[in-house]
Amino acid sequence: MEISQRVSQLLDDAIQVQASDIYFLPDGDRYTIKIRHQNTVTMWDQMDYPPARRMMNYCKYIADMALSEQRRPQIGSMDWNVADKQYFLRLSSVGDFSGMESLVIRIIYSLGDAKTAFFNENQVRFVSEISRKRGLIVFSGPTGSGKTTTIYNLVKQMVQDQFVMTIEDPIEIKEPRFLQLQVNHDAGMDYTDLIKVGLRHRPDVFIIGEIRDAMTAEAAIKAALSGHLVYTTIHAQDPVGVINRLKQLGITDTFIAQALTGIAYQRLVPTIDGGQRAMLIAHEYFELADLKSYDWSEWQDGLSTAVKDKLVTPEVAEKFNLG
Repeated sequence: MEISQRVSQLLDDAIQVQASDIYFLPDGDRYTIKIRHQNTVTMWDQMDYPPARRMMNYCKYIADMALSEQRRPQIGSMDWNVADKQYFLRLSSVGDFSGMESLVIRIIYSLGDAKTAFFNENQVRFVSEISRKRGLIVFSGPTGSGKTTTIYNLVKQMVQDQFVMTIEDPIEIKEPRFLQLQVNHDAGMDYTDLIKVGLRHRPDVFIIGEIRDAMTAEAAIKAALSGHLVYTTIHAQDPVGVINRLKQLGITDTFIAQALTGIAYQRLVPTIDGGQRAMLIAHEYFELADLKSYDWSEWQDGLSTAVKDKLVTPEVAEKFNLG
């Protein structure tokens, strides 16, 4: 089979199951090709070095990456068409300690393809309702729990003719109706710089990919205080942890109280049919402001209902009992 056909088969197989990533990983004198789907990594094929190398070079060539460079980090991108749909692929390569190059291909889907089923749709509606107050809405939960997809779909449903700006590192979903900016540290454009530029553009809604440091936290708070509706994500173990994390990043209680409208926590939970659904829990800020620890009872009630409805097993419910 021609290398181009082999690459087409790999990409088509990955897109068919809505995989998020494809990995070319060195394994001795061979390569293992894996696909990440629903936070599970499965093997697609294992092949000898020469054909795997040719597949990687074919992808790198289309993505305008240097074929001769196999040790230093590189990034590239390309479009890929399947039937009548176009997908954006982001490539990243780097050599390991022995000089063997690895390649990761991230598949960026359009918002129309990025759908999430929920156990509790009422919580999604609740987030939409409190968003009318504007201010800062923060989502937390593990990496790969569908937070960005939920935020994009919420904004899409809420706004019609309003101006939406996203600032991400990197872009995770392609949505042409939004103005999407990507962090580029080499060009001197980090989150804080892009938020400042964004404020001058006067968007109705901001989507800030993630709050990672004090400067980004401060910029997000300022954007919320200036009257914008701001959605963002932050790493925290539970909803109360979101408030604590903002404090750790130097945001005072006063500014948190003024800017923070709501907090949501989301996880993807495996279902009996082999798929997954999102469990979402959301609160207005004042409900959590004085709590030292989070009460998971409402979350656990949702899992219990999912067990009764034969959507998840009791073992899965126990595993996700505390978020």
